[in-house]
Amino acid sequence: MLHHPRIALVTGATMAKPDPETHLLVDALAQRGIVAEVPPWNSEQDWAAYPLVVVRTPWDYFRHLDAFLAWAERTSALTHLVNPVAVIAWNSHKGYLRELAAGGVATVPTLWIERGDTAAGARLTAQGWDEVVVKPAVSIGAIGALRARADDPACRAHLEDLVAAGDVMVQPFVHSIAEAGEVSMIYFGGVFSHAICKRPAAGDYRVQDLYGGTVHAHTPTAAERRLAEAVLAQAPAATTYARVDLVSHEGRPALMELEAIEPELFLGATPDAAANFAAELARRLEVAQAQG
Repeated sequence: MLHHPRIALVTGATMAKPDPETHLLVDALAQRGIVAEVPPWNSEQDWAAYPLVVVRTPWDYFRHLDAFLAWAERTSALTHLVNPVAVIAWNSHKGYLRELAAGGVATVPTLWIERGDTAAGARLTAQGWDEVVVKPAVSIGAIGALRARADDPACRAHLEDLVAAGDVMVQPFVHSIAEAGEVSMIYFGGVFSHAICKRPAAGDYRVQDLYGGTVHAHTPTAAERRLAEAVLAQAPAATTYARVDLVSHEGRPALMELEAIEPELFLGATPDAAANFAAELARRLEVAQAQG
């Protein structure tokens, strides 16, 4: 009997929206003779039975961060986990943006406020920003984000609620997002695969499809490529997959986020996207099997 290698594409048990693309990756892997199963990260699995465990769409991880990171640590000791646990832990808190900015990466200006900071409102006022976006430092898909005038009492109340629960980041509203959208550049094994531009619905600023955002073809500029590659170079380990989200700020590309845990990779955006990812996973599987 012909034996087909089996890998896991890890998902979540509770999803804010249906997963629109993993089936494309499952099909692309099947064309290479690789069987992909899609179990939730917190399900009862013999993770050691999979030579490769790919953290793919666990869109509930941020609600159970400590448990998720503990699972990633345990699983990485049993099998080959991608992305590496060092990248996952680093990328799980948006404080990585502060580190990248300190390393010379162009980012959107950010005020960082730690959980329980009683001077959060005063610190925001001192920035002198007019319109801001306030969001948790641990979240996905703009969940918990609020766009408001900095002097709006509702903004202060939202900030205080978030600070009571966890670390918070505040950024000046980047008007180019509403006007031109946000560019997502996707890399597999550190190699550029494809890019798209996400645009918000009229009157909104959130580019995710959950809020009516739309996806458009995009050819990245040389400046966007340089910035994305500089971002990946500063990750704590090499990534098997990554999405670099960029916006235009003060006339040049700036990093909005690096997504290296559970990003939507827009595998249906180009004919080769899913095949590119499958090829990289096949390479990773070969390495994992050789190492045992």
